Amino acid sequence: MIQTDVVIIGAGPCGLFQVFELGLLGLKSHVVDSIRQPGGQCTELYPDKPIYDIPGIPVCTGEELTEGLLKQIEPFEPGMHLNEEVTVVRKDGENDFFVETSAGTQFNAKAIVIAGGVGSFQPRQMRVPRVDNFEADNLHYHVQDPKKFAGKRIAIMGGGDSALDWVIELAGIAEFITLVHRRDEYRAVPASVEKMRKLVAEGSVTAIENAKVASVDMSDGIIRSITLNIKDGDAVEVPVDDVLVFFGLAPKLGPIADWGLDLNRKTINVDVEKFETSVPGIYAVGDINFYPGKKKLILCGFHEAAMAAFAIKQQVEPDKKVRVQYTTTSPLMHERLGVED
Repeated sequence: MIQTDVVIIGAGPCGLFQVFELGLLGLKSHVVDSIRQPGGQCTELYPDKPIYDIPGIPVCTGEELTEGLLKQIEPFEPGMHLNEEVTVVRKDGENDFFVETSAGTQFNAKAIVIAGGVGSFQPRQMRVPRVDNFEADNLHYHVQDPKKFAGKRIAIMGGGDSALDWVIELAGIAEFITLVHRRDEYRAVPASVEKMRKLVAEGSVTAIENAKVASVDMSDGIIRSITLNIKDGDAVEVPVDDVLVFFGLAPKLGPIADWGLDLNRKTINVDVEKFETSVPGIYAVGDINFYPGKKKLILCGFHEAAMAAFAIKQQVEPDKKVRVQYTTTSPLMHERLGVED
């Protein structure tokens, strides 16, 4: 079991900045996130899109902001547990918490900060008429090893950046790719759309637009073909070896809903002094929390993380006065940051 001061649930901008604020106060953090890379919405939803409202940074992309935050927290060496979802949270003794993830990682922590954005991201599933929770052995919502699809006939479902990125990536690996999109306009960056059109013109990719899944032919848990209904046209059957679905990610509150917290729909009520939830020792920062006047801005989440850090420090060391020290002048801050005076 991992002993730590704080478990942070969520590796988005607010979760990463929470590591920094706790580190300045001498507190050790471990970060858990259900997705495979840090950055949250910044890397999952808009890695290449510009952000203009970060103080002191006129413009940066979501990916650049994430890279900067990761660089900023390097001195504190946080534990990072990606592709793991926190499934169990319960009191462990009088003051501590027991935390366990979907991968079986266990923690004993003095405090918990929920920085889960709008909840854990789950892939939007492919829907098949008259079938609930459709599953198949060759149905994929993410790609771990592109080489797995060498020489295969692949259907890629979707019209956003992820779908087109994988069309381009796998075009030189798969035997043939069929791109299926429910519209004739794409949500991907123009350069990706242009590359996809070129692959279609070369004959290595077929794009079927304005199409919806009508039925699926299966045997032994394997999709053999997909029948598509084309708008204002006939049905088309597409033989496949694998199906890749990129319909985007849907936020879900997930196991957080079962932890006994006072909720406001899909957010967590907090006070505005400590950003503590209804359960003492559990805090919430960023888009996941709610209080009167709440604004879902990264800047506001950074403020909440700073306030929560001071509250946690006082909780962990109740007999000591927590003083504000400035990174410009404090030798202790410089020592924790690894900066020479």
